[in-house]
Amino acid sequence: MDGKPLEFDDADVVGGNEVFRDRETGSRWQQSSLQAISGPLRGKRLQLYPFLLTDWGEWKRLHPETLVLKPLPGYAERIPEVNAMIRVGVSDQAAAPKGLLRVDSRLRPHTMILGLDVIGASEAFPLAELRKAKVVQVELGQEAIVVVHQTDSDSTTAFTARAGGRELHFKPLTNTGGTELADRETHSRWTAYGECIEGPLKGSRMRPLILEPEYWFAWSEFHPDTNIFRPETSPKAP
Repeated sequence: MDGKPLEFDDADVVGGNEVFRDRETGSRWQQSSLQAISGPLRGKRLQLYPFLLTDWGEWKRLHPETLVLKPLPGYAERIPEVNAMIRVGVSDQAAAPKGLLRVDSRLRPHTMILGLDVIGASEAFPLAELRKAKVVQVELGQEAIVVVHQTDSDSTTAFTARAGGRELHFKPLTNTGGTELADRETHSRWTAYGECIEGPLKGSRMRPLILEPEYWFAWSEFHPDTNIFRPETSPKAP
């Protein structure tokens, strides 16, 4: 923050969401909002660092020389059990946690969504809808946005849908599981990571955006004005 590194410890839970305290100033930070809620840095906001939530196979394909964090002693034996719990997940029928500051009933509390903030506007993309659509396009914060879901690895990426000085509209390429798409304007082929690999726009890259995987109760609590992506209300491509 302000050019200085901070080191964090678990501190509390506020509104059903974790809070951390930095050791340097004693300020307390809300996890979902990234904002300091008390202390000398109150009102400051951390910058979300780009990341990709994916499976090991896809990550290794993208980064074959990657390093792997070695588990602490005693944890390696728990990995199969923990992985099984992650695969099962929490039922979307489960009730919202106690202590929430507000509850938004537009979706079930434990619906898994991918949240996106763009210039003060936000939208929640239910994972179930992305798995069906693979490629969706919306306007958010007066920007054309494309969201791409790869069914094999359950990876989701998002970009500002512009390249070559123009707005683009996309569709998934048949039988690629969302790993490739094409723009309707030039019929160029693109990867799910925003790179054009064939056609008039070859070599172009779209600007990536950061999606946040969250349960609905957590996203909606800190994004009270968020839109929800619904296929029937998404803009139609020309």
